Amino acid sequence: MSLKDHFAMLASYNQWMNSKVYEAAGHLSAADLAKDRGAFFGSILGTLNHILVGDTIWLKRFATHPSCAASLREVADLPKPTRLDQIAFEDFGRLFEHRSWLDQRIIDWVTELSDGDLDFVLSYRNSKGIPANKRYSSLVLHFFNHHTHHRGQVSTLLSQAGVDIGVTDLLVHIPEETHV
Repeated sequence: MSLKDHFAMLASYNQWMNSKVYEAAGHLSAADLAKDRGAFFGSILGTLNHILVGDTIWLKRFATHPSCAASLREVADLPKPTRLDQIAFEDFGRLFEHRSWLDQRIIDWVTELSDGDLDFVLSYRNSKGIPANKRYSSLVLHFFNHHTHHRGQVSTLLSQAGVDIGVTDLLVHIPEETHV
């Protein structure tokens, strides 16, 4: 399995997990979603917005890769978030709708990547304006790890609110292999 294939599996897992998290969170009231629970980004709503903001920032950077301009054009045209704790959507329904849209853009982008694209060194500036030059494949790995990190926080917050999201392991997306 190539690195590109692994990223495609992570994109599929990402979409599946986001769907599960949002479906579970949809059982809570707006007040419960916005309640400060002492997490890095305060509430369930704040953390879900942070993941979306982080995705937007990274995808806009990824769109500067010469091979990705077309697949990420719609994301590149989005307004640039101004803060990592920015609340892009107060309304949970609109947040979920945008999350679903963005997850499909992620799948489309990863599907169009070639193994050669992953060796590219991306030059960008972080949110504090500090320049960086990093291998594209490592940044894509960070991108998916960021989801996992903060979705784990959301999973805990949902559990504390009495909502179980069920199985969350990547293992369910790893295909069974046959011995030859």
